[in-house]
Amino acid sequence: MPDTTRTAESDPTKTMDEPTGSTSSSSAHEVSPHLEPKPASETPSTETIFDCRNVDVLYSGKLAVAEVTAPLMKREITALIGPSGCGKSTFLRCLNRMNDLIPGAEVRGEIIYHGQDLYAKDVDPVQVRKHIGMVFQKPNPFPKSIYENIAFGPRIVGMKGDMDEIVENALKRASLWDDVKDRLKDNAFGMSGGQQQRLCIARALAVEPDVLLMDEPCSALDPISTNRIEDLMLEIKEQYSIVIVTHNMQQAARVSDKTAFFTVDLSAGESNRVGRLVEHDVTEKIFTQPEDKRTEEYVTGKFG
Repeated sequence: MPDTTRTAESDPTKTMDEPTGSTSSSSAHEVSPHLEPKPASETPSTETIFDCRNVDVLYSGKLAVAEVTAPLMKREITALIGPSGCGKSTFLRCLNRMNDLIPGAEVRGEIIYHGQDLYAKDVDPVQVRKHIGMVFQKPNPFPKSIYENIAFGPRIVGMKGDMDEIVENALKRASLWDDVKDRLKDNAFGMSGGQQQRLCIARALAVEPDVLLMDEPCSALDPISTNRIEDLMLEIKEQYSIVIVTHNMQQAARVSDKTAFFTVDLSAGESNRVGRLVEHDVTEKIFTQPEDKRTEEYVTGKFG
């Protein structure tokens, strides 16, 4: 295992004024050339977007996730599944350095993105979160108008172009434009839960990220809203790489191309629960012919 160690960010100026992973409030550092996404026409769908090598996560010195090694592919939906407490969300947050914002968090190993280690000393985590956006479990619109929710990120990162067009395009990509085009000045809190979640997706897409991370994005939604979010994921994967944490195995089977199964390991002598990656493969194989018995027992409902 590489002996490089990364500790949590302590500089509060590198956090956001408002809670979203893709619209960070600082752009003082230029993006490393290695972090610039390649044009879609030059990027085959078989390209590895994240190469995770022996990734450990510790909180206050205690191991929480251990030895995760897996490639995540470009323009695919990768689902992270497993029982509660197995480290799915912890690992997801490693992919855009959101764990940096948690006191006492420490990441070891390597996460290679477009040829560069995301945790190298010269990489600005603020710029990482611009390219790798996140949508959280519960919709978290800002206390602003629908329009201002979308415009906030592009303004912060200094995007050029007509703001009305940027807002409209983001809402269209999130399949929300027709619902809200006549009430853009209304407060976002007046939207339904499903609309708020799609607004958060549109807000993340507005800054033109390369990757979209989604942490249980449908857990607080009704079945109809869930279906719309799933349809949206399938539509936008032609342009974005998506990694989703979900407890819903049917959802993982419906939308993902690859699935990674995590479990909690209590047999390695640790005094605390440690999440470990058991198996990562094509989704159909994970659900029909898994190689590990633990995977089979989980997807067939024997535990979890």
